[in-house]
Formats: sequence, structure tokens, C-alpha cells
Amino acid sequence: MRKFGLALALATTVLAGPALARDKAWYVGVEGGGNLMQNQLFDITRPGVGTTAPVVVEDGIRVKHEVGYAAGGTIGYDFGAFRAEFEVGYKNNNLDQVTIEQAIPAIPISVAYRVGAVAVPALGVNTDAADGNARVLSFMANGLFDFGGKDGGIGGFIGGGAGIARVQHHIYQNAKFGPAFNDDSDTGFAYQVLAGVYKPITDHIEVGLKYRFFNVPKVETFTTNGLATETKYRSHSLMLTLAYNFFEPEMAPPPPPPAPAPAPAPLPPCPPAAVTPGPFLVFFDWDKSLITAEASAILDRAAEQYAATGQTSIVLAGHADTSGTAEYNMRLSQRRSDSVKAYMAAKGVPDSSMTTEAFGETRLLVETADGVREPQNRRVEITFSGAPQPTSSGPCTPQ
Repeated sequence: MRKFGLALALATTVLAGPALARDKAWYVGVEGGGNLMQNQLFDITRPGVGTTAPVVVEDGIRVKHEVGYAAGGTIGYDFGAFRAEFEVGYKNNNLDQVTIEQAIPAIPISVAYRVGAVAVPALGVNTDAADGNARVLSFMANGLFDFGGKDGGIGGFIGGGAGIARVQHHIYQNAKFGPAFNDDSDTGFAYQVLAGVYKPITDHIEVGLKYRFFNVPKVETFTTNGLATETKYRSHSLMLTLAYNFFEPEMAPPPPPPAPAPAPAPLPPCPPAAVTPGPFLVFFDWDKSLITAEASAILDRAAEQYAATGQTSIVLAGHADTSGTAEYNMRLSQRRSDSVKAYMAAKGVPDSSMTTEAFGETRLLVETADGVREPQNRRVEITFSGAPQPTSSGPCTPQ
């Protein structure tokens, strides 16, 4: 802890620079540093023999590790005094020493250089040349309380997190080049306590120093010869951090607008714009010019629109499909135009305002090969024109 306090003091010597608070902003960060792992004590289950129940040998093996490393990344949101973040972390420590604390069942151990056997190890320090790795991959959700760090000053934080961690006892050997007595992993609940300091160095970048106590309360694995083991994983990390926040300062308010000019007197409303309805399309049965029930409903609506919108002229264009000869289809399309004109005249449309045209099979609505009976090509198109122009005596307000 004295070393940790000294490191915190050194962190306060970072050069000052103009920076803004990162409140109400997302941020991302990376971190890395040393990882000190506490000794692991393994409980080992001694299998039962006959009617004898299995027996758990508590604290049967003590495992000591070298100082390793920790690294990770974070993404979070700063609400102000409180931050919430998601963290991915990785830790790795080499195995240093294996001590047999209790009389345990036989496990794979080295009995000579590069020679192994399944045997009951002797009590005491089995070897100083143990080998293997403790590896941890964790996914944590953290909550942190900030203090300080405003306007480029040094800030601090304290908090914690919870999540899941995968702890791997990677090729644990009591002697290097010997057989592994444990090469298994377990995934379970993990929690951590966090504290540290940070210093903004630009509007978006800050550096810091973070301490982490990390704990996986239960790690259950098996020896390579099938004996159940249980232990805990606990470590202390001291890491340098680098974070980038996406904070953007508020823009200066725009200057007040100039005083509005006196409002002009309201203009009278403009007359309604001319409306040209349609065009309308009516379709015919094959080789027919009779008005169908569906066509009569459309023609009734067209006659109503003629009267309501004050149109002055209507063009009736007849068409045919490609079945039959071109000459016959031209006469058929003319008959269809004439049928529509007669129907519209019966509905009150002046005969003098209607003009008929015949195009036969020259303007197909749906392109087809010759001789194809296509219903959409057997039609008359009704087009209105000559709507009266609105009259206005001067400037007006559009409606």
C-alpha cells in the first residue's frame, strides 16, 4: 500500500493544461500495468473407496505466482459525479512455486527431470521451478464516483463492479517440463473494487493511474487425473490509463436578432387555383366497345369533375391491344372513343367540348408481342384541359 500511495503522489505531477470537464459525454479507454496475484489454496476431493464417501482435503496445495500483467479496455458514459462503464480485462501471471500443505491424493507430478508419474507428492515446497500460467478474461459492469477533475485539474474516483470471469489454470506443473497436474478452467461470478486518479491533458484526452482489487470467489476445476478442486482467484493491479472522451463544449449563444420590422398589412386571400382533374382511364372487354359497369362508374365521376371544375374541353383517346390487324384495331379504338363520348354527353357534358382520337395499337400501355390480348391496352384515356384561370385584382395571400 505504501508503494501505491507513492504512485498516486507521482501521478499528481502531470503537467497542467487547459481542459474541460467531460460531464454528459461518452468515453473510451485503455489500461495496462502490473498484476499481483494472491496465493491460491486448492481444496482437493479425495475419492471414496467402497462405501467410504469422498473427503475434501482443505487447503491441500498452495500455489504462488510471479508478478504478471493486466490489460483491458472500457467504454462508458459520464453523468457528472457518477460514471457507468463496461470493461473487458485480461490478466496473466506465471506460476512460481507449488507447496503441498496437506496429505492429498496422488496427482501427476515430476519425479525426475522431464519424467513424471501419478504419485502422492511429499509435503512442503515441492519445487521452486514450477511452471504454468493463471489467465483471467473478465467482462465487468462498473459504477464509479468522480471528484475533482474540473477545468483541467486532477480528479479522483472510487467505485466497483461485478460481472463474469473465466479463470484458467494453464498447464500447472510442479516442475518445468514435467506433467501438468491441472490444466482446466472455470467461468463464474466476479467482483472488483476500483480507485484512482486522472488528469485531463486536452479537451478530450486524459491520463490516469488505477488500482484494482479483483476477486472470483469460487473457481472449480479438475486435476488432469480427474480430481475435483476448488480455490479462489484474488489479485491487485496497478495500471496506467488513457481515455478519450467525446465531450463537446456548448456553443456560445448567437447574438440577439435585430428588432423585427413592422408587420405589413394583411393581404386578401388569393382565389383558388385552377384544378385540372384526371386523366381518367376506362377499360373494355376484348373486341368490345360497350361501356362496362366499372367503366360507367369512372365516367360518372369524370362528368362530375367536368361540371365542378369548370373545364372547357375534353380529349377522348381510344386504344386497342395487339390482337387483330392494325387497321381493325384503329377502327375498334375509334368506336370505343365514340362510346365514351356518347356516355359523357348523356351525363350533361356538351358534345362540342369533347374531341375523340383513335390510336389503335400504336400507343400500348403495356408493351406486348403482336397478337397478345392485354386488358390494360384496351382503353380510352379521358384528358381535361382549359380550366378557367383564377382572377385577382392585386397581391394576395395564398390559400
